[in-house]
Amino acid sequence: MFDRILVPLDGSRVGEAAIPVIRQLVDKLAPTVQVEITLLAVIAILRHWVVVGEASAPVSYTEEEMGLIKQRVMDYLEQTAKTIRKEGVTVNTMVSTGNAGDEILKAADEIKADLIAMSTHGRSGIRRLAFGSITDRVIRSTNIPVLIVRAPEGITNEPQPGHYV
Repeated sequence: MFDRILVPLDGSRVGEAAIPVIRQLVDKLAPTVQVEITLLAVIAILRHWVVVGEASAPVSYTEEEMGLIKQRVMDYLEQTAKTIRKEGVTVNTMVSTGNAGDEILKAADEIKADLIAMSTHGRSGIRRLAFGSITDRVIRSTNIPVLIVRAPEGITNEPQPGHYV
């Protein structure tokens, strides 16, 4: 069955929509299987823009800035993990940097995940073409089962207070 589950998160309520579903799945499996959940966050933006007057230029984050960003992301993951651990489930956390789709696939391989559980915005048409789909990339590039949870209506991708995004 599923004993190693990867749950990619982005710090938003949309991103967290898969967590309640995973909790229900774990509750059903718990009597017979020791489930291990890995929460993954990918830092995809590795630079910011500096604007001076009418000129602007992309500038990479310094090592110190990246360290602060990674710590903030790890704090968010640990906070989220704490609520799941209260139910007796083993929860690990991972932070990586790079392309979100690639990093999710790499992490799934690294932890030998049996299931990837992720949320989706449910975009279609032009919006999907413009923004792409990390979920679509993952589904098309893995042989691991992927559980996709569509975020309930009314939930936005805005970060919650205290979240890292």
